[in-house]
Formats: sequence, C-alpha cells, structure tokens
Amino acid sequence: MDKMTKAFIELVRRAATDLPADVEAVLQAAQAREEPGSAAAGALGTILENVALARANSTPVCQDTGTPIFYVYHSLGTSTRELRAQIEAAVAEATARSYLRPNAVDSLSGRNSGNNLGVEYPTFHFEEWEENYLQVKLLLKGGGSENVGIQYKLPHSPLKAGRDLEGVRKVVLDAVYQAQGKGCAPSVLGIALGSDRGYGYVHAKEQLFRPLKDVNPAPELAELEDRLLRDCNELGIGPMGFGGQTTVFGVKIGAYHRLPACYFVSVAYNCWACRRAQMTVQDEKVEYS
Repeated sequence: MDKMTKAFIELVRRAATDLPADVEAVLQAAQAREEPGSAAAGALGTILENVALARANSTPVCQDTGTPIFYVYHSLGTSTRELRAQIEAAVAEATARSYLRPNAVDSLSGRNSGNNLGVEYPTFHFEEWEENYLQVKLLLKGGGSENVGIQYKLPHSPLKAGRDLEGVRKVVLDAVYQAQGKGCAPSVLGIALGSDRGYGYVHAKEQLFRPLKDVNPAPELAELEDRLLRDCNELGIGPMGFGGQTTVFGVKIGAYHRLPACYFVSVAYNCWACRRAQMTVQDEKVEYS
C-alpha cells in the first residue's frame, strides 16, 4: 500500500470517527440551553457521549456512515486517475476496518458491493488550481438527512414566496418544518440560490464544508443566515424532533448565477453528525484539519 493511500485512509477515519471541534462545541452549548431533564437535553447528552466514545475508540460517530463526497484540489500535471484509484483503495480499506459501513447498493439488483465502491460511488469533484500542493476535503453525508433535502422553484405560490430573499427565507423555513425530526436534528443547512437543478444540490452540499463560525462575505447573505438560524430555532422542533430550543445550529448560503426563467433554492439538510475533514499534502508532508 502506497503512502498516499494510507494518508487517505486516515482522512476517512478522521471524518467518520472524530466530529469536528466546532460542531461538538455548538452541540455542547445547545445542551446547556435546554431544560435539565428534558427530552431535548437527554438527546443532546446521548449524542455528546456518543461523540466522545467514537473519538476514543475510532468507531463511527453514526451507524450510517453516509456517502463519501470528495473534493480534490490539485496542481497542473497531477494525475486525477491515479488520485481516484488511491482514494478508492483507501475507501475500500476503510470499509474493511469498519470506519465506514458498506453503503454502495446497485440500484438495479439491490446488491451491496461490500466495499463502498460502485458506479459513481464515492462522489468525486476534481479541480485544478494554481497552488503547488494537494488539498482533499471529505464530507460523509448521511442518508436520513439526505432524504429530507429539498429544492424549491421561486416563485412558490403555496407559501407566497417570491423571487427575493424573503421568499428564500419562507421556503427554507418550510423545508425545516417539513423535515421535523426525520433528518436527525439538530441540523446544519447548506443552501444554494440559483444555478441549475442538478448543480443547485451540489453547491448546497458545498456550503456544508464551511466552518460554523465563519461570516458570509456577502452582507445580505450573512444577515439572512443569522435570521434563518433564529427563525428555525423558534419552530421548537428540537433535537430529534423532541421539542426544544435547538433545531438548527448552522445555516450556510451561497448564491450562483442562473437562467432568467429559473430561480431554484436547493436545501442540503445535514444531521447533527456534520462529518467533514480535510488534508493537505505539500513536499510529501501530510497535515489534517
């Protein structure tokens, strides 16, 4: 097994078993806000205990280890075929080591490949950039939260949502209300405004890589993110749908160009297990974050 494949195995292990520090801190703060002895406080307590055990034992944070989504940023002349082969070998080995559950199912036969490899599985996005180092980001997107992701077309007459940011706010609140506890709240929302139908969902998931405390560079979107965070939590859905003060703990929005005839709002709903990890390789030195 080559050095890069081993590095990719470690990236998968970290993503699957070690919840990011910013996510864990927000969950701890959420538990402190809930009424002691309430179902919401109990659910968050169980989640946090699970997070600690997973980290200590290098076991998955959740039994649904999700779809592996890789973003690979590489310099000119790098072989993306070789990188893909190394990452696929790492995914198969990570599955053998039980960092990942076998999740790749053939849509025609219903058979599980057993190693998390299949047609367009995992998901890869390769991008050449001007930097002289390699950066790989990984998101493990769980199925329960994926099932409640949704896309709206503005205007949306049932909610009287027009083609403006107020219309966006209305449909996002509707998405969270419709999800209730089915997406394993509390959640992080990745939202894409514009683009086409397919890439709207792609860009919405890209927003989930953002740190929770970052500030949107577009002031109007930063304001909308803050407002939606408050408004979603006023719905009272709470952890796992048990009620409480924390339904959503992050809202991240990106705006993309679109056709004049189309205005899509794509919502990528991510459960509390917001599993993301990143590695950088420069001069044969590997760093993780």
